[in-house]
Amino acid sequence: MAANAVVAQSGGPTAVINQSLVGVIEAAQKAGHIDKILGARHGVRGMIEDDFIDLSSAPAELLERIAQTPAAGLGSSRDKPDEEYCKKVFQHLQAQGVKYMFYIGGNDSADTARIVNEVAAQAGYELHVFHVPKTIDNDLRVHDHTPGYGSAAKFVASACIGDNFDNKSLPGVKINIIMGRNAGFLTASAALGRKYEDDGPHLIYMPERPVTKEQFIADVQEVYDRLGRCLVVASEGMMHPDGKTYAEMMNEDLPKDDHGNVQLAGSGALGDYLQDAVKAGVKPKDGGKLRVRADTLGYMQRSFPGYVSEVDAAEARMVGNKAVEYSADDANKQGSVVMTCDRAGDKYAVKVHLEPLENVARLTRHMPDAFIEGHNNVSQTFIDYALPLVGELPTVGSISELD
Repeated sequence: MAANAVVAQSGGPTAVINQSLVGVIEAAQKAGHIDKILGARHGVRGMIEDDFIDLSSAPAELLERIAQTPAAGLGSSRDKPDEEYCKKVFQHLQAQGVKYMFYIGGNDSADTARIVNEVAAQAGYELHVFHVPKTIDNDLRVHDHTPGYGSAAKFVASACIGDNFDNKSLPGVKINIIMGRNAGFLTASAALGRKYEDDGPHLIYMPERPVTKEQFIADVQEVYDRLGRCLVVASEGMMHPDGKTYAEMMNEDLPKDDHGNVQLAGSGALGDYLQDAVKAGVKPKDGGKLRVRADTLGYMQRSFPGYVSEVDAAEARMVGNKAVEYSADDANKQGSVVMTCDRAGDKYAVKVHLEPLENVARLTRHMPDAFIEGHNNVSQTFIDYALPLVGELPTVGSISELD
């Protein structure tokens, strides 16, 4: 007999997370094994507060508009559920007659799904729990890449194309701080728009390659002496060789979120710190004044509607569809929808399979060594990996082509 299902969103929003939401809804509306599809507002918080909306008859026209809208349509959550919290989630889902749970989020959300699944199993209740992946950080284990990354990377690459030509027009040192606590994938995407030999970003600092403040200043000095300007991008998780992030070095008492993560983003402090370091340590030409500016891209990176990658949007919808498809098989009690890729020659093809929740939950992956060149650049291998996920970037030209 058909049973009810619940869908919810969690963690940081993205430009395509609603594609996954709509992917689940539209597939559930057609599925013979699902009766009502309930949307929980603000993730697990909505589940324990019985804050549900019946999406069973949501019209296709509205769903298409929601799919193209950035950020979490149902609202998101930063709650960090432990086993007791998840027992409450289970009890409320059981009371709603829910047998299928679709949770859209990152690795912490996968861990929540894992705990809820275990609680239901201990109670002898048949609950099928599926994690639908999303994160702009692109740091979920097992995955080749994650929905949300391609669109955020397209925004970052496009923003840095603009900053590069701005920096050419009025030379100086420009620093951009980009999201990425443990993995440098999004920061690395700033390199995707480089076309000419002297294009920035000239220096790319990712968490995977710790650097001292002295080395950072020396790097900027070298580029500035050679080109008369320098565009820098740095991850918010930029690391010092002593194992601390620069943010932690600057402030030992930084607040932590409910997941125990030090809050790195939002203050602009790292940009200000690096800007001050350059002003104090880099010598301008001819004794003149060095023009230095820093920006923190902030939340705009993750929910910007004008630069959605078509590939990213399609794949985000697909993983939502696939989660419901997998749930139709009684043998699938739980799992995370995982994307792998075949990049043979110039062809790009995505494959999907179901992975046990414990293989995706909690821990993050880092950029492979093959994607990083030295301590402050990315390799052509990374460019080849990321470009198909981002799609077409803005067209540019340079007067230097006439030389």
